[in-house]
Amino acid sequence: MLNYIIRRLLLLVPTLVGITMVVFFVMANSPGGVGGSALSEEGDVSSEQALIQRAYFNERYGLDDPQVVQYLRWLNRVSPVGFGDAETVFGLPVGEDEDGAARSLGLKWPDLGESFKHRRPVLDLYAQALPITLLLNLVTLPISYAIAILAGVYAARHRGQAFDVASGATLLSLYSAPVIWIGVVLIGFLASNQYLQWFPASGLSSLRADEYNFLPSITADGWQPGWLLDRAWHLVLPVVCMVYGSFAVLAKLMRASVLESLSSDYVRTATAKGLTDGDVLWHHAFRNSLLPLITVAASIVPSLLAGSLVVEKIFSIPGMGLLTIEAIWARDRELVLAGALISGLLGLLSILVADLCYAFADPRVSYE
Repeated sequence: MLNYIIRRLLLLVPTLVGITMVVFFVMANSPGGVGGSALSEEGDVSSEQALIQRAYFNERYGLDDPQVVQYLRWLNRVSPVGFGDAETVFGLPVGEDEDGAARSLGLKWPDLGESFKHRRPVLDLYAQALPITLLLNLVTLPISYAIAILAGVYAARHRGQAFDVASGATLLSLYSAPVIWIGVVLIGFLASNQYLQWFPASGLSSLRADEYNFLPSITADGWQPGWLLDRAWHLVLPVVCMVYGSFAVLAKLMRASVLESLSSDYVRTATAKGLTDGDVLWHHAFRNSLLPLITVAASIVPSLLAGSLVVEKIFSIPGMGLLTIEAIWARDRELVLAGALISGLLGLLSILVADLCYAFADPRVSYE
C-alpha cells in the first residue's frame, strides 16, 4: 500500500505540469493577452499612453520573452525545488544573476506570483477564497451522501412500492431543476422582505458578526445569535442549492448499486443460510454498493470546488469559483494558473483517496 501511494504521489508532478502547461499556452495565445486586457479596462487612452502601459506589462510579466521561457520561469517560481536568490533558497550556489545577486539551487518556498487584476499576491487571494469554498463543500458533501445513502437503500429495499416510485419522480424533478433558478426562487420567497424573509439573501455573515460572541447569548442589548449561529443561518440557502442536485444523482446511483448487489450470488447464499434481511443488506450488500459512490466522489469533489460558481455568484459569496471566473474574464494569468494548479492538485488527491477507499470498502481490492 505504501509503495502504491508513493508512486501515485510521484505521478502527481508530471500530471500537474501537463495541466498547467495547457492552461498557460492557451492563455498566452489568446487575443490581447495580459497587456491587452489591461488596456481594454482602462478605457480611452492615447496611443502613447497605451504603448507605455503595454511596455510596462511586457517588462513586468516578461511577455516579450518566448512562451516556453515564460512558462519555465513560472514553473520554477511555483516549484518547491528550483533556482532563486541565495537568501530565499536553501541549496547549492550556482552563480549570479544579471544584477550580480547570488543564486542557489535547492529548496524554496513556492511563489504563486502577484495578481494583475487585484495587485495583490495570489496566495493571499486564494487564502481568503479557498476556505470559504471548502466550508461550503465540507457542509454539502456529508449532507448529500447521508441523504443519498438512506434514500437509495430504502428505495432499493422497497422496490416498486410507493416510496420507491415517489422518490424516483422527486429525485428526477430535483435533478432537472437548474441551480440558478432554484437560487433565485429561494431568495425571492425565503429571503425577500415581500414574503417570508426567513434567511439572509447574500453573504456569509451579518455586518456586526465580528462583534458577536462565538455562541448565542443574552447581552445588555438583548438576544445575540452568536457568530456560529449567524454563519450557519447564512449557509442554509447556499447549501440547499448545492445539495439538492448532488444527492438526487447519488440516491439513484445508490439504489441501482444496492439492487445489483442484492441480486448477487453471495447475497443469495447469505439469505439461504438464514440471515435476516437487515444483516444481509448492511453486512453483505451495503459495502459493495458503496463502490460506485466512491468512484463518483472522486469527480464530485473537484467539480464542487470549481462548480460552486453559480451559488457563489447568486449569494455574493467570495469563494474560489467566483475568484477564478473573474480572473479568466480579466485574463489574469497568474491567478488563473494558480487556480488550475490548486484545482488540479485537489482533484488528483481526491482520486488517490478514492482509490484507497476501494481497499477499505472491498477486501478483494489490494494494491500490494
